[in-house]
Amino acid sequence: MSNYYNLEAVNEMAGGDDDFVKVIVETFLEEIPPDVRSMSEAIDSNNPKLAYQYAHKMKPNLALFGLDLMDQILVIEAWSKGKTNMESAESAGRKISDKVTLSEQELKKDYQL
Repeated sequence: MSNYYNLEAVNEMAGGDDDFVKVIVETFLEEIPPDVRSMSEAIDSNNPKLAYQYAHKMKPNLALFGLDLMDQILVIEAWSKGKTNMESAESAGRKISDKVTLSEQELKKDYQL
């Protein structure tokens, strides 16, 4: 059992097809960590519009993998609209990055990737 991710929604979508689950996991690992790095770079560069684009793009996948990061995504989206400060966005970005990194490591181990 994972400490960082939850594949309940993935398994439900896959309908018991373990090969399909592995493909979804592989796709997540190929797309999400680079997007998180790009989002973090956008935050560090004080580019709220670009940070928003990456955060918004990742929302469905983060939810699908049960990462419970919607509050942090919403902070970054609010920052892009001038509704919160950069420190809040930086903190949210670190939380997203940390959890995705831990999930990535665990998924690679669990799926021998």
